[in-house]
Amino acid sequence: MTSVLFLQILLVPGCHPADQAERHSSKTTGSDAQPTSACADQAIENPSTKSAPLSFYFRDITNSCGIRFIHTDGSSGRRYVIEPMSAGLLLFDYDNDGWIDIYFLNGAPLPGYTGPPSPRNHLYRNLGEWRFVDTTEEAGVGDTGYGLGVAAADYDNDGDEDIYINNFGPNVFYRNNGDGTFTNVTQQTGTANGEKMGAGVCFLDIDRDGWVDLYVGNYIHFTFDLHISRTINGVPSYPGPLDYTAIPDTLYHNQRDGTFADISEASGIAQLAGTTMGMVAGDFDNDGDDDIFICNDVRENFLLINDGSGHFDEAAILRGVAYDASGSPQASMGVDCADLNRDGWLDLFMTSYQNETVTFYRNLGKALFEDATAVTGAGAGSYPYVTWGVVLADFDNDGDKDVFIACGHLDDNVELRDRSTSYRAKNIVLMNQGDGQFVNVSAQSGDGLQVAKSSRGAAGDDLDNDGRIDIVVLNSREAPTILRNETPTPYNWMELILEGRTSNRSAIGARVKVVAGNLVQYDEVHSGRGYQSDWGRRLHFGLREHREAQLIEVTWPSGRIDRWSHVPANRIIKLVEGEATWFPVQPVRPNTISPRK
Repeated sequence: MTSVLFLQILLVPGCHPADQAERHSSKTTGSDAQPTSACADQAIENPSTKSAPLSFYFRDITNSCGIRFIHTDGSSGRRYVIEPMSAGLLLFDYDNDGWIDIYFLNGAPLPGYTGPPSPRNHLYRNLGEWRFVDTTEEAGVGDTGYGLGVAAADYDNDGDEDIYINNFGPNVFYRNNGDGTFTNVTQQTGTANGEKMGAGVCFLDIDRDGWVDLYVGNYIHFTFDLHISRTINGVPSYPGPLDYTAIPDTLYHNQRDGTFADISEASGIAQLAGTTMGMVAGDFDNDGDDDIFICNDVRENFLLINDGSGHFDEAAILRGVAYDASGSPQASMGVDCADLNRDGWLDLFMTSYQNETVTFYRNLGKALFEDATAVTGAGAGSYPYVTWGVVLADFDNDGDKDVFIACGHLDDNVELRDRSTSYRAKNIVLMNQGDGQFVNVSAQSGDGLQVAKSSRGAAGDDLDNDGRIDIVVLNSREAPTILRNETPTPYNWMELILEGRTSNRSAIGARVKVVAGNLVQYDEVHSGRGYQSDWGRRLHFGLREHREAQLIEVTWPSGRIDRWSHVPANRIIKLVEGEATWFPVQPVRPNTISPRK
């Protein structure tokens, strides 16, 4: 199939296009591309005359953006264990027009359900200027299964991202046809995964062969015949994971011919029975291949260390991420990773249950971690609530990753037995002070942080292409929350789209270093993160007052290292593996877009 690319090239005044596109070229020596830009001195700059913001500002624009999605958990009052686990969401550019689109997972009718008929997943195409249109029907992605987790990647290396949905029951794999439509290739790929209760999912290239593989989380062994009724202090409550049998996850290897092979046994995954929820893959030991962190609900977490061939060794206890600082397992929900202290090592930030704070696992180097929650203030505000989605992103472009946390209880009647918490809760945002400390600024961060729902998945991306990361939250049994980031920051930014050639096309696993003056940042391309969600294929870097990045260095999964120099700020840049040029790109302008018929 052929990918339809709608990205337009941004022509900077005074620069001349080559081959009908602006190309910033340089010489390439060996495996290192080291371009210098002919137009670097014409970088766009935001004057940095103001001080850094003391809080963020998120505005709730849910009712004005055209999104009409309503989530259902399929419940009827019987309190099946599956109900509160739905669901995650996906932010990605499915039609390559430069605007980030939104895909919401939905639940499905369970026994006794009497709600609206035929709930399904929904895809919303971003038209720009905060306008979205429902393209579920025409795209062909309205799965009616019980959705739990989702991730996207270009599994067939044809230039557009495909979708994998982890359900309760058979999973679904949608191939992107490159024309705004998708084809269900679940049977063709061999990835249905049986009648399991799903969880998070991620794509990664486990053996660096240039094709993404697929890790599928499985929560517990559950059927309706195994349903258990529970009460707490006489009040009906949901059963927990320890009421059921833990089961192993599933790992599929990409066979490069449109099919996948189940290698759970050979990879070592099948020997590990857990209660998987969220997950994230990243190169935590900086050895060139992606490892996987697994949230296990009320059990020790897993840290799967990749030996480079696609075989994994579980090392969470040895590496310090199995338990919290007190040595206790948590009700681990979601997890994201980022270099929170800019030391070149990916840290982990995990959500959890009521009367447990979130956990910040700080990477001390080579995937050895410490629980730094208490000493950094990372747990501020989270103790009374059940926490789910988590997004690590630089919300004010000051060069440090901040934290967004989605909150909400499982039990809609929890206040009858516990007045210290609530079913609906306000979400939390923590500001990274840049000195190893976090501050809870939720109360000062706009009307979007005053919304109280029972939230589940959360995802962050630049939905309006203004250089500030916005937030989308899926709320259980209600409409989502769409938060526009209007933080009045004076700082500059840069967003990078990576395209692999020898490496997988989505560049998943690529490691990026950006140097702007004395500000050095690292990030990595991921697929699957947070609470059973996925976002962030376009990497975002806040640059403070710097007008350009003096150096961008990409270490691709293939092992190749490319470098570009003097790349101007405040624009979206495309970097292609092995190309000695960088391309500033601009999305199709909103007034040229109309919904597809």
